[in-house]
Amino acid sequence: MEFLGIGPLELLFVVIIALIVLGPKDMVKAGKTIGRTLRKIVTSPNWRAIQQTSRELRQLPTRLIREAGLEELQKNIPKPEEIGRELGIDEMKKNLSDVSEELSDWTTPPPSIRPNPAPDQSSEQPPSTQNENQTNQD
Repeated sequence: MEFLGIGPLELLFVVIIALIVLGPKDMVKAGKTIGRTLRKIVTSPNWRAIQQTSRELRQLPTRLIREAGLEELQKNIPKPEEIGRELGIDEMKKNLSDVSEELSDWTTPPPSIRPNPAPDQSSEQPPSTQNENQTNQD
């Protein structure tokens, strides 16, 4: 719920700041003054004219569409799902997923051919250093 573009949390924040600035005694006087002013504004004919104009501006696009006869055209425009079905996009997606599965079958090696993970070589010396050690000992 908003009143004059101010939400409930913002209103609470303003009340807390006013209580700190004005104090509890002057807060009552300020509240009465603000209440009277807001009542005058809301009940004034100018406020009613502003509200009516705002309502008319929000309804203007809908009214223009009705007057132009675009409402019927708007109903005849197909939805994206219908366009996809007409063009056969669903079939193409299915075919593409089938081809993708077939390709993955061809490109993924069977479990018996897959290379074994390399053993941890941190504890062993690399082969090149082993050969050098053997030649130095000879």
